[in-house]
Amino acid sequence: MAAVAVVPIQTDSAVAPFLVRARDYIQKSRAASTLRGYRADFRDFADFCNGLGVPSLPASPETVCAYLSHCADLGLKAGSIQRRVSSIGGAHAAAGLDIPTTAVSVHLCLAGIRRELGTRQVGKTPVLTPDMAAMLAHVPAGLLGTRDRALLLVGFAGALRRSELVGLNVEDLEFTDDGVKVLIGRSKTDQDGEGQTVGIARGLKLCPVGALRSWLTAAHISSGPVFRSVNRHGKVQPSAITDQVVALVVKRYAAAAGLNARQYAGHSLRAGLVTSAAINNVPEYVIQRQTRHKSTDMLRRYIRDASLFRDNASARVGL
Repeated sequence: MAAVAVVPIQTDSAVAPFLVRARDYIQKSRAASTLRGYRADFRDFADFCNGLGVPSLPASPETVCAYLSHCADLGLKAGSIQRRVSSIGGAHAAAGLDIPTTAVSVHLCLAGIRRELGTRQVGKTPVLTPDMAAMLAHVPAGLLGTRDRALLLVGFAGALRRSELVGLNVEDLEFTDDGVKVLIGRSKTDQDGEGQTVGIARGLKLCPVGALRSWLTAAHISSGPVFRSVNRHGKVQPSAITDQVVALVVKRYAAAAGLNARQYAGHSLRAGLVTSAAINNVPEYVIQRQTRHKSTDMLRRYIRDASLFRDNASARVGL
């Protein structure tokens, strides 16, 4: 079940051949991962409706409210429930049906759920600079270790998302005397693919630029994906790693460094750069230039967490 509007195609229409391509472009208006999530959400809603013997398409506002209450009682977070509302609405829009999620009753039900459950998002723990040093101390010698060192340092220093890391190609890199320029062809905040460039500076002790060069040289990679899997025979594969591999690498070395691996994932690298920069009094606009956040809301959350005890009222009253 698609969650974006679908153009109906009439075979006897003169514009039918063009509408086939138009439908393809409409499907591309959402990321593939987003569409997969929408489809999974709607399948869950359809299963709920089938169990009650009521239609899921079209669904009534009352059915949607019942489903949202069911999701809340199962312990789903408010954000997940909100996405399911979007999925149900998108499925109805795609089918050209009235959208039940716009009903006042659905809005009020969702508002009540948000008040009851709260909307606070619990993110992964940031990897700070000392954490990074501790993790890298456990990177083994050999090709896989060389890749993992580069992956961790580039992800951290570039404040890159998992998808951006695995999507890097050698053609996106420009090495300079000061560091490396990294072209992000498409990202969460640049869905149209305009392109954003991030500069990764050379380091004194934990140099991401040197680590990246070492990996490319050792793996004999001169074009195509930068970060690739290495099989058990030590052979570098032609395809890029997946974003799940990034999370597993972070967790593996977090555990090796004595950290709670369950609290760390791929996003810990990006969050870690923001937090570490804030701790070192890097101006907000400089951090935002690196992270490419369109809004400062999420950025400031990390900065507030970093300065919680550094600039604290209770520490200045003589206790």
